[in-house]
Amino acid sequence: MPGDKRDVLITGIGLVSCLGEGLEAHWNGLTAAKPVIDETSFSPYVVHPLAPVNFDLQIPKKGDQRQMEPWQRIGCYAAGLALDDAGIKGNQEILNRVDMLVAAGGGERDTKVDGQILTDLKKAENPGKLLNERLMSDLRPTLSLAQLANLLAGNISIVFNVVGSSRTFMGEEMAGVDALRIASARIAAGQSEIGFVGGAYNAQRYDVLLQLAFGRESLTSPYIPVWARGTERPGMAVGSLGAFLVIESRGHAEARGARAYAKLSHVAAERCRRHAEPLDTAIGKMLDGAKPRLRDGEAAVISSATGAVPATTAEKAALEKFGRVPVRATGSVVGHGVEASFPLNVGLAALAVSRGGLWPALDSTGFELPFSGSLRQAVVTGISAWRGEGLALVEAA
Repeated sequence: MPGDKRDVLITGIGLVSCLGEGLEAHWNGLTAAKPVIDETSFSPYVVHPLAPVNFDLQIPKKGDQRQMEPWQRIGCYAAGLALDDAGIKGNQEILNRVDMLVAAGGGERDTKVDGQILTDLKKAENPGKLLNERLMSDLRPTLSLAQLANLLAGNISIVFNVVGSSRTFMGEEMAGVDALRIASARIAAGQSEIGFVGGAYNAQRYDVLLQLAFGRESLTSPYIPVWARGTERPGMAVGSLGAFLVIESRGHAEARGARAYAKLSHVAAERCRRHAEPLDTAIGKMLDGAKPRLRDGEAAVISSATGAVPATTAEKAALEKFGRVPVRATGSVVGHGVEASFPLNVGLAALAVSRGGLWPALDSTGFELPFSGSLRQAVVTGISAWRGEGLALVEAA
């Protein structure tokens, strides 16, 4: 009937992180429950570094690679994996109609140039003149800072010829939530047939670690898993990662004979007034909205918890009231990738549902319960470190 919501299927998943690239590498890495961490390069801060990647495999032109910042290369690589996985890479008839929604940050600083300028300013007779000259000559030519976020979508379009509509979302973790929410809502409403959603993050940057350190939000060594941080040593262990999903209407997927990992049944976003409303109450309301749809023994929660407080402690409190549903915080293994974390975890949830199983507990506190049933549903949470809350329900297709 007109007005009925259509099923939204996840038909392609592209992941790259400290665990490697692709679905098998991530499934095996999570099953091993062994975090990949670097506690020396950016000491005293803990970082989950990107696994070795041959960018030539997805971005064959060296000129394209050179003009991208690292986070754009990570994102383009994950995008190529997703297009390959969905079987639409190089299919121009479909790529002409793909609606792309990208969650992105505002670009990266060139820390070497920053350091050189700061050093030279100390001995400059006219610091203002020197600064203007160096900013004009040393920085790479780019668009204005507000437009740097668009460069990931632009580079994906250039490299893979994805030429349907394009939208870029900024706003840290909530950018990833809203990109997926709007893409799925448009497909469900019949305004789009196929969407391409994702983001990327480069954690191996002195500038971003400095910002987090100023806010006392960066985990210092030694490493501890996510749920232990809220009470012992709160903080994020950021991770370099890229995640892209191909989602499409059931009719479109069936018409082209696509395999579906799972159904994306619901995506919600909220922004509670954290200074006025208890955060665990707000998270609990979102979880309660999904609870009536869950079946006993067939559901799990895939959490994007950051490790920062009060977000992580509030999420844990809400999940404790949610019931004996097994929880897995993937940040304990792959780290927190800000804009890319929610798409990554929706992809991992779809993978788990498609396999009907769940990887072992990833923490040392006993909060993550064992699971031995057949997984048919997964609730994905995305509680931002600073502001914004998201949730998705992924179900068997």
